[in-house]
Amino acid sequence: MTETSTAPETTGLEHFAYDNKSVKLFAYATAFWGLIGMTVGLLAALQMVFPSFNLTAELTFGRIRPLHTNAVIFAFVGNGIFMGVYYSLQRLLKTRMFSDLLSTIHFYGWQLIIVAAAITLPLGLTTSKEYAELEWPIDIGIAVVWIIFGINMFGTILKRRERHLYVALWFYIATWVTVTVLHVGNSLEIPVGLWKSYPLFAGVQDALVQWWYGHNAVAFFLTTPYLGLMYYFLPKAANRPVFSYRLSIIHFWALIFIYIWAGPHHLLYTSLPDWAQSLGTVFSLMLIAPSWGGMLNGLLTLRGAWDKVREDPVLKMFVVAITAYGMATLEGPLLSIKSVNAISHYTDWTVGHVHIGTLGWNGMLTFGVLYYIFPRLFSTKLYSKSLANVHFWIATLGTVFYAVPLYWAGWTQSAMWKQFLPEGMLQYGNFLETVSAILPMYAMRAFGGAIYLAGVILMIYNLIKTVQQGKFVANEPAAAPPLSASPGGHKGEYWHRWIERRPVQLLVGSTILVLIGGLAEVFPMVIVEDNVPKIASVMPYTPLELQGRDIYIREGCNNCHSQMIRPFRSETERYGQYSKSGEFIYDRPHLWGSKRTGPDVHRVGGKYPDSWHYRHMEDPQSTSPGSIMPDYSWLLTRKLNNDLLPAKIRVLQTLGTPYEEGYDEQAIADAEAQAAIIATSLRNDGIEDAELEQKEIIAIIAYLQRLGTDIKTTK
Repeated sequence: MTETSTAPETTGLEHFAYDNKSVKLFAYATAFWGLIGMTVGLLAALQMVFPSFNLTAELTFGRIRPLHTNAVIFAFVGNGIFMGVYYSLQRLLKTRMFSDLLSTIHFYGWQLIIVAAAITLPLGLTTSKEYAELEWPIDIGIAVVWIIFGINMFGTILKRRERHLYVALWFYIATWVTVTVLHVGNSLEIPVGLWKSYPLFAGVQDALVQWWYGHNAVAFFLTTPYLGLMYYFLPKAANRPVFSYRLSIIHFWALIFIYIWAGPHHLLYTSLPDWAQSLGTVFSLMLIAPSWGGMLNGLLTLRGAWDKVREDPVLKMFVVAITAYGMATLEGPLLSIKSVNAISHYTDWTVGHVHIGTLGWNGMLTFGVLYYIFPRLFSTKLYSKSLANVHFWIATLGTVFYAVPLYWAGWTQSAMWKQFLPEGMLQYGNFLETVSAILPMYAMRAFGGAIYLAGVILMIYNLIKTVQQGKFVANEPAAAPPLSASPGGHKGEYWHRWIERRPVQLLVGSTILVLIGGLAEVFPMVIVEDNVPKIASVMPYTPLELQGRDIYIREGCNNCHSQMIRPFRSETERYGQYSKSGEFIYDRPHLWGSKRTGPDVHRVGGKYPDSWHYRHMEDPQSTSPGSIMPDYSWLLTRKLNNDLLPAKIRVLQTLGTPYEEGYDEQAIADAEAQAAIIATSLRNDGIEDAELEQKEIIAIIAYLQRLGTDIKTTK
């Protein structure tokens, strides 16, 4: 890889300095939030084995699971992206960042968003949308900081001294524009209050928009910027040019065009129309080619340098990272084949797959970049190469011990869920039997996570010692020839050289490609009414049920319980009639879920008496011996706050929910009347509480008893 313009003259150079301060800040934040995010992840893993680790209402699995994912994705990986981009961008373009002020605002703005997430998610302030749980004020903050980052990046590109844009920069540009589109599209919501909103889309439409975002958050936040980092740091660390320039072109354009179509593969066998599911499958399988092209381009860059790889911990981490990328991007498309997805979906197989990407690809590449950058920022050598090598082996073993038990657990879950006796009955009719069988795998997963976390602690110690022995270079001197006024180029040169010199055209081209897939999938679902057939008997939630649903979301119950019965014999025998798209037209947001730690609850309405739900929330073991669900005893003591209820009704009316005109004025009275009926039922079953009607548990019971009862079912 060539970073500099080679020119025979030594005169006419422009002298400037690279900004290392912003790189250092993002590097510090990457290491810090990595430690925090993975510690929270270890706590969540332990909760799956020992329910007693659900210490308080704010630290239950349902609340800290999204805290963990947000901390790892947006705090650890997010800061890692900015660290790598700010370091490589300046050196690839031979210029200082466009604005030191914008760099500073970007850094502190992003940390403020992370802190806001760390406060609000444990408090239950969540939209429940996977990887997009943060409420609307924080969404606006994310948009503002992201735009600041974009201005700083494009300003730097426009004032560059290097004419051609290297492949890493293509991926940075595509990342910025696509994340912008995804964030705006999935954050279309109407506020109810400061920390509550309802999304524009409902049910099936919301599910498609969410996974169009969710899958491509993985694609364009966890993948494309890291591919840019790979294309820069791998050749630099190996001191070798990238294997194939033309392969990098194919890798880039094919990847950004195909990736955006693949979101519906998260919704196979659900109520999403078959045409959308098929598009997700086809484009997911097509992803294998560009993904493996990029992996091979990375690994083949090291051809002839394997002796150096054996000695250098940075290169070893890069090799494992790129290999994990290849494994994850082969497995993902295979999981998108419907026959395979019928086995994997809702099981821990998917969780294992995801962590091959996060621990292997993102984690190992980030560690390698940190080890590469710190000695250069502080003008010294890495404190201990031996400790870095130990970290490499710890991280690799931790990834294996984490992922393999989850594959084992996933296959066990699926086999047990689907197993029938010769008499035609489910062999494991009690869902808890399938949970008890995989607890040893969960324990081993926690062990793997602990090993991985120990490696992070070791790395932080190594980096601190490196900082202490060096001297920080805040403004690194550099020199390069000025960029000529002419766009340059030669007749007959390779066509791609033209667009490499024109960042605006590259931005426009990338935008068009990523919009094609999104528009082709989302617009028909929104515009064509036949894609969501109406069911006359499906009615809006009552005010009390609506309150209960929002509490259900607050507690993160959808992290463990799905609300989507697929058309499999094993599921209809276990749960009841399969789910219809028309049943979800008033669900804002959808709560189909992505994993079953507990059973599906879409047809739970009327299955148990009110008192069963009361006791189940008070002490899950009393109704379900062997359950790993935490107790929710605070729901029995907290008073239900109906202050926002009229505003909720008005917002839902605006979004098309057919409440009567002026119903907002009657909603609280109706909620209290329904609460009194449920309270009477509980008292008749021996539950005594003078203020029972006012408690949150009543609203939760109302919601759960409503689920799946709008249509006549065969079971």
